[in-house]
Amino acid sequence: MTKTALVAVGGNSLITHKDHPDVPHQWDAVRETCRHLADMVMAGWRLVITHGNGPQVGYILRRNELAAHEVHTTPLDLIVADTQGAIGYMLQQALRNELFSRGQETPVVSLVTQVLVDRNDPAFQKPSKPIGSFMDEERARAFEKEGWQVIEDAGRGWRRVVASPRPLEVIEEGSVRVLLAADNVVVAAGGGGIPVVQNTSGELRQLEGIYAVIDKDLASGLLAQQLDADLLLISTGVPQIAINFNTPQQQNLDEVTVDALEGYLHEGHFAPGSMKPKVEAAIAFVRATGKPALITAPSEISKALARQSGTWIVATDGAR
Repeated sequence: MTKTALVAVGGNSLITHKDHPDVPHQWDAVRETCRHLADMVMAGWRLVITHGNGPQVGYILRRNELAAHEVHTTPLDLIVADTQGAIGYMLQQALRNELFSRGQETPVVSLVTQVLVDRNDPAFQKPSKPIGSFMDEERARAFEKEGWQVIEDAGRGWRRVVASPRPLEVIEEGSVRVLLAADNVVVAAGGGGIPVVQNTSGELRQLEGIYAVIDKDLASGLLAQQLDADLLLISTGVPQIAINFNTPQQQNLDEVTVDALEGYLHEGHFAPGSMKPKVEAAIAFVRATGKPALITAPSEISKALARQSGTWIVATDGAR
């Protein structure tokens, strides 16, 4: 029986070097990622692919700033939609081409995806999600005077922050199902999805965008739950996750139960905005479905699926 995997591709894996963020280098990174995704398709997996968009959103915001004296700026929900289209196009073309070169004519489609959030989510009272480029404190304070909230980000510089509410529902989940059933690889929920809230009037359910960003990993985990996927695979910059990371006591995790991983999470082993949301998404998925999650680097996917790399999060010891 064909199994379905949701594979979450990090936005930073599409820009592999900070000194080469230009589009030709992004294409190189996307093509490399798609080689590993094609391996999964050739092995018989049905794929839903999600992706990050943090660096790309930052570039669009910067273009807005530079061109503000000439043209109107772009609202954040439209920026997320723009990046879903652009990155989705790159993924679907590169993956289709890679599969075609292997004699496989699997169609790949991208779906502009909305994700429902609660307009009363506490996150709106305390924005914490960094967006845009790094800057020095002087420039950050200038943005602060314009109404932005800014934070110092892990010693790397200052950034603007917006609310990051919890995802509640992937609106286009039914469309993803239809496309999967028709044997498409589906790219969906890019950048965590376009955040929307609903206004209920009688029996009508009207949606509207809201100024926020949704964590890509949490949205990916939610979509994997809604689809009852057989595997949630989250790609990141390291082959395995670790406790006591970057210390002499670092311990890489090959396989870990969801209970043990939750314990490590509460002990503070995983950095917010980095590994923490990936771990949270994996825990939520395994708890909800009883099915495994896998965290590894894109280049390690094939080895990880063969249990030779990666970190497997399972419901109980020995679960497969």
